[in-house]
Amino acid sequence: MQSADVSTDDCLHTAALRCLRLASAEEKCDAVQSLVQRWHQGGLQRDVHTPIQRLEVPGRPQRPLLVHPARVPKRSFDSAIGRVRLAHAIAHIEFNAINLALDAVYRFRDQPHQYYTDWLQVAAEEAEHFSLLQQYLRRHDSYYGQYSAHNGLWEMALKTDHDVLVRMALVPRVLEARGLDVTPGMIRRLQAAGDEELVAILQRIFDDEIGHVRIGSHWFFRLCEQRGLDAEETFVSLLQQYMQQGIAGPFEMDARMAAGFTEQEMLRLRSLSVKRKVCHS
Repeated sequence: MQSADVSTDDCLHTAALRCLRLASAEEKCDAVQSLVQRWHQGGLQRDVHTPIQRLEVPGRPQRPLLVHPARVPKRSFDSAIGRVRLAHAIAHIEFNAINLALDAVYRFRDQPHQYYTDWLQVAAEEAEHFSLLQQYLRRHDSYYGQYSAHNGLWEMALKTDHDVLVRMALVPRVLEARGLDVTPGMIRRLQAAGDEELVAILQRIFDDEIGHVRIGSHWFFRLCEQRGLDAEETFVSLLQQYMQQGIAGPFEMDARMAAGFTEQEMLRLRSLSVKRKVCHS
């Protein structure tokens, strides 16, 4: 079993890879916090020469069982078991988000110091989100892994592991930004159901995710500028290339604007969008 001790790694990227490979969710969360602390203390160096490995499968528990998205259990806001399944689905997203942030640190080696500080912060906050949801599940006689889940987030990580610009465009600004669109509606329905505990967790996640998407937007725009690319046209081109079934709408305008989207981008997104039903009652 991969050790959770990252204190013996002096290289940031090696330490991030060690965290990525951890199978235990709890050990991964603890190791991320240790990694972030060491980075801020100056105890980690960068290394652009060590070969980068492609991670077909990051460290994860044996459960949940990964299935096609259509086979994931239906979630509901009107019953306790439905809300547990909802919390489980969100916990799975947050666990994958830890790995995605760590992979952004491990994989892309030639970025400014602040890039690594930003994505380590994201990894730490995603770990906190996962822990909050795990606590919710345990208080409701459940646990992470009880229900099946899908692997869509990591599949996008593999599709974008060749280029940091593509990663910044499609993971934070598409997949994670979708959470900004759907979470306010979930919060309203949970408030109507009287589940204030889960409401508080989702509100914390929503507030932090605005910052995470904003970080992705910042680095996407910066990379486009460095490469002499028009950011808006590049984003639309990547959407058309990688999201051929369309990008899901409707969009939470205020949250996306706070997360770094421009008004012109939002107009283009609306023209490319398709409406999808995300949660089931």
